[in-house]
Amino acid sequence: MKKLSKLLLALSFVLSITSSSYAVTIASWGGAYTESQKLGYGDPTAKKLGIDINWVDYSGGLSEIKAQKEAGAITWDIIDLFAFDTINGCDEGLFVEFDFDKDFPAAPDGTPASEDFFTGMPSKCAVGNILYSWNYAYNTENVKGTPKTIKDFFNTKKFPGKRAIYTSALTNLEIALAADGVKMGKGGELIYKRLEQEGGIDRAMNKIKKLCTDPNGGCVFWSAGAQPPELLVSGEVVMATGWNGRFFNAEIGEGAPIKQVWDGQGLDYEYFALVKGGPDEANAKKALAMMTNTEMLAGSAKYIAYAPWRKSSLEIIKAGEPWYKDGKTEMMPQMPTAPSNTKNYFLVDPFYWADNGTEIGEKWEAMKATLN
Repeated sequence: MKKLSKLLLALSFVLSITSSSYAVTIASWGGAYTESQKLGYGDPTAKKLGIDINWVDYSGGLSEIKAQKEAGAITWDIIDLFAFDTINGCDEGLFVEFDFDKDFPAAPDGTPASEDFFTGMPSKCAVGNILYSWNYAYNTENVKGTPKTIKDFFNTKKFPGKRAIYTSALTNLEIALAADGVKMGKGGELIYKRLEQEGGIDRAMNKIKKLCTDPNGGCVFWSAGAQPPELLVSGEVVMATGWNGRFFNAEIGEGAPIKQVWDGQGLDYEYFALVKGGPDEANAKKALAMMTNTEMLAGSAKYIAYAPWRKSSLEIIKAGEPWYKDGKTEMMPQMPTAPSNTKNYFLVDPFYWADNGTEIGEKWEAMKATLN
């Protein structure tokens, strides 16, 4: 059966390349995100290079590309990945290692690519695509006053009402310590240093527990990205953590009475990796270099409120305002990496959560069980 599966996969690959024009194939997450990639830089890159670029949806991880490699029928050229998948895939020889400043163009002012990207890459096989934010928002019709800081999210005396928070500990511990007076440090390094010290995790969880059990507060846990805006609009909560893109769509796209607060935000990221031995590796490498240049990365922000990895892309957005596809919405205030939004932030640390996530998860669930 295993041999038959390999044979069928190989046959489907042969049929796909003989029955259609050859193209660079990119695997991404689908929906509005992939649409922003396709329209923002995929189609323009294809036109400039004179090649076809096809987009396919996948559910994340490395299992599918491993199966393709094992079957000897690799059908993807580029994959959109989380940080740790770029590390593991690089270690396992699935992806091409980059000579970063040689493989990716400099900024328009000559700044090398390695210095133009917002922060360093997690592996030699990764190039940054977008950054998104874990921040919080509030319902302007249900809150008296104007929340401005991460401390305000926990201030139930000044801003009474329930809060919606993510169902797992990820990013909750970081904002809890920030609200409890721990300084962020560069990119949140002091937050993670405190979490690694004795009592750090307990301190953060106690801060969350106090919020959830406060008669003036209380917690509603969310797991799907659509939930925080829905909970705000329904009035079930007065504030909610969530993903900035979802809040933006609710506020701008649907006219919901929602306002985002960027203080204490957690920046998270997506990367591209180039598949080693892909069906069109040479053209895929050219396409990847172009898609991640200054102009192209800025293009995706016309369609979604995620920030391009390149600092120089922000200058293009700023100069072209109003940048959003509706022709009237300015996007710089919506960019997680805008200077005005990064005065107090942390970079979500995938290494910390990979090393400690299981143990923290057990303590977190035990804490949540006491809330019932």
